[in-house]
Amino acid sequence: MANENVIEMIDVTKRFGDFVANDKINLELHKGEIHALLGENGAGKSTLMNILSGLLEPTEGEVHVNGKLEKIDSPSKAASLGIGMVHQHFMLVDAFTVAENIILGTEITKGISLDLKTAKQKILELSERYGLAVEPDAYIQDISVGQQQRVEILKTLYRGADILIFDEPTAVLTPAEITELMQIMRNLVKEGKSIILITHKLDEIRAVADRITVIRRGVSIETVELGDKTNQELAEMMVGHAVSFTTPKEAAQPKEVVLDVENIIVKENRGAYAIKGLSLQVHAGEIVGIAGIDGNGQTELVRAITGLQKVESGKITLKGKVITNQRPRKITEQSVAHVPEDRQRDGLVLQMTVAENIALQTYYKAPLSKYGFLDYNKINSHARELMEEFDVRGAGELVSAASLSGGNQQKAIIAREIDRNPDLLIVSQPTRGLDVGAIEYIHKRLIQARDEGKAVLVVSFELDEILNVSDRILVIHDGKIQGEVSPETTNKQELGILMVGGKINE
Repeated sequence: MANENVIEMIDVTKRFGDFVANDKINLELHKGEIHALLGENGAGKSTLMNILSGLLEPTEGEVHVNGKLEKIDSPSKAASLGIGMVHQHFMLVDAFTVAENIILGTEITKGISLDLKTAKQKILELSERYGLAVEPDAYIQDISVGQQQRVEILKTLYRGADILIFDEPTAVLTPAEITELMQIMRNLVKEGKSIILITHKLDEIRAVADRITVIRRGVSIETVELGDKTNQELAEMMVGHAVSFTTPKEAAQPKEVVLDVENIIVKENRGAYAIKGLSLQVHAGEIVGIAGIDGNGQTELVRAITGLQKVESGKITLKGKVITNQRPRKITEQSVAHVPEDRQRDGLVLQMTVAENIALQTYYKAPLSKYGFLDYNKINSHARELMEEFDVRGAGELVSAASLSGGNQQKAIIAREIDRNPDLLIVSQPTRGLDVGAIEYIHKRLIQARDEGKAVLVVSFELDEILNVSDRILVIHDGKIQGEVSPETTNKQELGILMVGGKINE
């Protein structure tokens, strides 16, 4: 029996002014398959899926759902056709419960009052059937990122979706949560659902996908069976040239101490202790990597160093000068650059242009301003230069930062911070949501910064990344440094033992 197509996108084109985001793309999704959409940042994957989910209308082309030509002009039309999208940046209301978020917009009523009991019953049945354990009465702000994602999946299932689109679903998940998500996807397909998975993580594609369509610069390159291509071949199809998965680097030549953190104690936002007497040093000319499971104090550590969170006790010194609890701008002006872990919340002002975002740290200084007036010609030309140097792709420096893909938003922030030529560069989750080509480029830039004598502190949940770029690795557990290892002599298993609070050689 021939494969039954639940989705067929034929010659789909999307233009924004002169910019062609999708150029005659063809895509078929078979019933009961996981189809990976693979492409580098800004290749047009999310645009194509926004067309399928009704958020954008195509400029040209046709979309067939279950063999029938459809005009999908709104998310509610997509939902009525059984199409649901799980977005990369979750669309949840923090102050609402899990159940309230899931039923939002599709509320069941008894007379004039909300029938939450029936809704909760349906949610529990769905979560049981698909292995999506969540507590319906828990508030979104109190549950983990992995659980929030389950809520997003339940939201689409609750609305009756048979075709699910996952947009970069693992960008913010821990390794254990990623494994769970892969199992959830398999359960969904077993129950007759069909899935399109947007990603550029080749290992995840290997774990779950049946077929892969590669998109490059808005054009569909090829659709292949998973078993037909190696990771190297897929990476080459994706970026158009050979890619190295490890970044070559000389041995570090550490010099004087730039950052000295002594026995600091920091509370998290709700008042519990997140950092419990932590000490570390970073020297000029080295990259120190911090590995750990999410929620062990990494966020608070970086926020304390950069002046965004209060230090209760202990001392932070930068090049011999105490900077504990100074204002963030005072700290950045002492040659500290910071790439935050949440690029949309803390790294960018999404409504502002890319050029304005690139100028955020330096707009009040020459040459970007003179006598207190901003020079927009200089601001825009400076941004154009950096966008070219760091390969930030989009429709130019004058579009809003919100219109860039997640990976290009990340490259814009890294461009802004490295361009300031800092003595200390702090980077949290440097390549979250980036494709293999962009990861290779960012890792090279971090190593280049180190070779220019900068002190670099990298915090990442990606153990491959930590092992690849670090000269020394510190493992954080429960707000303390659990151990220090060398990337040359350690492995993921050893790091894993330290990350859960164990000791090596036990």
